[in-house]
Amino acid sequence: ISFKKGELALTKRKGGNPGTLPVAENTIKAIALYLSKDRPKSLSRAFFLTHHFPYHPVSSNTVTGYISKAMKAAGLSSSAYWLRHTYAQNLLHIGRSIYEVKEMMGHQNIQSTHRYLHINTELMRKVLFDEEL
Repeated sequence: ISFKKGELALTKRKGGNPGTLPVAENTIKAIALYLSKDRPKSLSRAFFLTHHFPYHPVSSNTVTGYISKAMKAAGLSSSAYWLRHTYAQNLLHIGRSIYEVKEMMGHQNIQSTHRYLHINTELMRKVLFDEEL
């Protein structure tokens, strides 16, 4: 994470392409506070660590499990992966083009992006052909 730039470098992404995500200033401050005050001491540079000594890095499956558990507690019956679909659809609904969504999702081709977009025909027409609804 770059605290000065307010960015998070992603080195391990699906598809193998690295990427960079912007991080909100309040999130940067919360991360800095966690790292300086609350994070257990560990030789690992991983952000997420187990709750008990010897504080090993948490696997992506464990993080996915925590998200799924929180979603279930909130009454949502979907998986953690559903959040990516929601993100893609929200980008469309605020007016981003399908090509912008492709880039923001880190997809190599537009066909991958199409799988995330469960949209009605009228919204698809607006996005693809820039027509008014």
